[in-house]
Amino acid sequence: MSVVQQQVDGGLNENEINQQISSEDGRQNPPQTDTLRAEASTDRQQYCDLGIPDIHAALRELTATVTELKGNIRELTATVTEQKENIRELTATVTEQKEINRELRDEMNKKNDEISNLTLGQEELRKENRDREIAFSAALRESGEGYIGPFNTHITLTYRNVFTNIGNAYNPITGVFAAPLKGAYMFRVYVRGDGGTAATVYISKNGKQVLMAHSDQAQGTLNSSNGVVLILEVGDVVYVRLWSGRRLYDNENNHNTFSGYLLFPLR
Repeated sequence: MSVVQQQVDGGLNENEINQQISSEDGRQNPPQTDTLRAEASTDRQQYCDLGIPDIHAALRELTATVTELKGNIRELTATVTEQKENIRELTATVTEQKEINRELRDEMNKKNDEISNLTLGQEELRKENRDREIAFSAALRESGEGYIGPFNTHITLTYRNVFTNIGNAYNPITGVFAAPLKGAYMFRVYVRGDGGTAATVYISKNGKQVLMAHSDQAQGTLNSSNGVVLILEVGDVVYVRLWSGRRLYDNENNHNTFSGYLLFPLR
């Protein structure tokens, strides 16, 4: 006010006085805008001092993170796609292997059936072969020694000392062989006697003479044999008969024998 007073006292007019006062106020009270700008600058400095991050830097970091995540997602998508393809290939392989296993199983079952049928066939064949196993061999005396004959008629000899009778086709009680199968049979007969009386036997089929074994001399041992192959039907009978008036001798050495066996069956 002293300046104003001095200026008033010096004769300044009212307008000059008002201008001087306004100029003085401006110097003492700066404009409000400058004050706000200064305060904002002070606030920013305070924010930085407090450690609050810059929003632009944060956005840049977030953008980089999102970009990285997108890259990871692309890689993961590619991996999933590859895994799906691998799964499809594996599924196709498993399906193919299942088909192969099924074919192998079917083939194995077929082979097992063939083996089973073969086993059954072999068993049937063995059974059939067992049925075809026909053979016998027997001698006249079961024990001791002595003569058989002479008789005034032909008689059927009963070879009681049985060595073999496979198939039980020979009957030692009757001395008769009965064919159980149609087939070709081999028969043989051996005889022994003493000199002075002939030793004569013959093989008969169904009551008909087939062949003879004969030996005759004045003294010494008489020996003879003969054999034949006969085609027999089921039930045909074969046996040996001692000729009327002839005589045989036998002992524990079994000189007189009758034997036969099936060569092969016929249909």
